[in-house]
Amino acid sequence: MTQHDLDIARGVMPRRISELARAQLGLDPDALVPHGHDKAKLPLPLLESLADRPDGRLVLMSATSPTPAGEGKTTVAIGLADGLRRLGHRPVLALREPSMGPVFGMKGGATGGGQAQLLPMEDINLHFTGDFHAVAQAHNLLAALLDNHVQHGNALDIDVRRIHWRRVLDMNDRALRQLVTGLGGPANGQPRESGFDITAASEVMAILGLADSLADLKARLGRIVVAETRDRRPVTAADLKAHGAMAVLLRDALGPNLVQTLEHTPALLHGGPFGNIAHGCSSVLATRAALKLGDWAITEAGFGADLGAEKFVDIKCRTAGLQPSVAVLVTTVRALKMHGGVPKEELAREDLDALRRGLVNLERHLHILREVLGLPCVVAANHFAADTDAEHWLLRERVQALGTPLAVSRHWAEGGAGALGLARAVIAACEGRTPSAPRFVYDASDGLWDKLQRIATTVYGAAGVSASAAARARIDQLQAAGWGHLAVCVAKTPYSFSVDPTLLGAPSGHVLHVREARLAAGAGFVVMVCGDVNAMPGLPAHPAAEGIDLDALGQIVGLS
Repeated sequence: MTQHDLDIARGVMPRRISELARAQLGLDPDALVPHGHDKAKLPLPLLESLADRPDGRLVLMSATSPTPAGEGKTTVAIGLADGLRRLGHRPVLALREPSMGPVFGMKGGATGGGQAQLLPMEDINLHFTGDFHAVAQAHNLLAALLDNHVQHGNALDIDVRRIHWRRVLDMNDRALRQLVTGLGGPANGQPRESGFDITAASEVMAILGLADSLADLKARLGRIVVAETRDRRPVTAADLKAHGAMAVLLRDALGPNLVQTLEHTPALLHGGPFGNIAHGCSSVLATRAALKLGDWAITEAGFGADLGAEKFVDIKCRTAGLQPSVAVLVTTVRALKMHGGVPKEELAREDLDALRRGLVNLERHLHILREVLGLPCVVAANHFAADTDAEHWLLRERVQALGTPLAVSRHWAEGGAGALGLARAVIAACEGRTPSAPRFVYDASDGLWDKLQRIATTVYGAAGVSASAAARARIDQLQAAGWGHLAVCVAKTPYSFSVDPTLLGAPSGHVLHVREARLAAGAGFVVMVCGDVNAMPGLPAHPAAEGIDLDALGQIVGLS
C-alpha cells in the first residue's frame, strides 16, 4: 500500500457496525460487543445461535509464490467480495488480523489497497481490538509460571536445559532472538538460554485460530508442552496449572472481529498465525461464522499454494471439517516476469519471453490446488497499470490451455466494479458442484517423517528430505513418544518451492532440509523448521516506522 491508500480509506465514511450487522447479516446489534462505532466482536453465544443457518459456499484465496513485485491476495479477496455483493449475493470475508511487526518493518499493513480496502484501516493495522495483546499476555504468563515453578522448588523436576517455551512480542526485534534470562543472583531465577519469537508465531496464536469453543481452547492450552523433566517426560501447561488463567486472558479474544470494506461488505478478521512459520489462516470460528452469515465465505491461506493451501487443507480443513467449493489462484504479470528472471526495476517493460519462463510457477501452484488437493480453480490476474495487452493475452492463453478459467481483476482501481468478471467466474466454477472434502496430502496415521516426505515430494517437487542430526533425533523422539498422529506444519521461505529463496520459478529435484522440529501439541502439529526461516523477524535497513508519524492535527501519516 501507499500513503494514497490511507487517503482513500479516510475518504469513506464507514457504516455504523450495528447497522451493518442488522442490515446485511441479520444480527441483533445488542448481541454484538462493540469496539467503537466501526468494529465489534461476535461473542460466543451469538456464534452458537447461528448453528441452524445453512452454510454458504467457501472460497479459498491462494496465490503464486510471493515476490517483491506483489501478488495482492488480500486485495483480490476484498475485490471479489465487493464484486459478489454488486451481483446481489451476500458475501462475508474471513481474513487474518495483521501483526504490527510487519507494519513497522518492511511488509506494511494487511488491509488491502486502493479501492479494495478494509475499514477502519488504521485501527486494524495497529492495536485493533487487542487480540494480539491477549495472545502475547497468555503466552508470557505461561513463561512466567514456568520459571516461577523452577524457582520455587521445581516439584515437577523440570530439566532447565530442556525448556522449549520462549517469550513473544508483536514487533520485529532481532536482538531478542537469543538471550539469557535469570541473571543477577538467586532472587532473579535460574540462568538459562531463551529468547523471543514474534506473537504471530506463538502456539497460543495457532490455538486461538483452531479452537472451536471455550472448552476446546482451554483443553488445547492445557496440552501445550513447555519443557521436559530430567527423565525426558513432557511437562504441559496443565501440569503447571496455567491453562485456566490463560483461557481467562483469551476469553474475549476468541470472538471474531466484524469490520467492513470500503463498499460496506462485511468482513470477519480473526487470528494471525504467520504463513511461513505457522498455518497462516484466519480462525475456524470466523470461517464457520462467515459460512453461516453469508452465501459466500471468502478466506485466504498465507502465501502460495505450497505453504498456504496445503496447510489450510491438511491442518485447518482436517480439524474443522471444512469443504472449499473453489480455490482462486491470484497472480500478476509482474510477479511471473520476476519468476522469469526480470529484476524489479525493469518490470514496467513488456517482456513476453520472461513471462513465458515465469509461467512455470503458476503451473506448479495450479497443479497443487487441482491435482494434489482436488479443488476446482479460477485464476485471478491482478491488473497493474504497466501491464500490456499482449502480456495478458499470453497469460490467458496459457491458463485456458491448462483447462482453467482466468479473470482479469481491476479491483485496486475500480473496487467491486473491477472484480465483476472474477465474481462471475467464481460463481460459474461452483455451478452444479456439491462441495466435498478436499484431498489430504497425507493420512493422519502416517508417521511424522513420512508426512514430511509426502509434502516435500508431492507439493514442493523435492527429491527428498534431509535433516540435521539433532532434528532427525527430535523427530524420531516425538514419533516414539506418541506424537506421530499430529499434523506436520513446514516452516520455510515462502519465496521458493525450495529452502533457497533465490530459486524462483518451479525448481524440482532439490532436497528439503530440516534444521529443527518443534512440538505444538496444543495446536495439533509439529513444526518442521527448514532453511533460514526465523520465528522473530528483523527490521530492514530503512523500516517503515521511520516514515510513520502524527501530523499537527494528531492524525496518523505514513501508515502503509
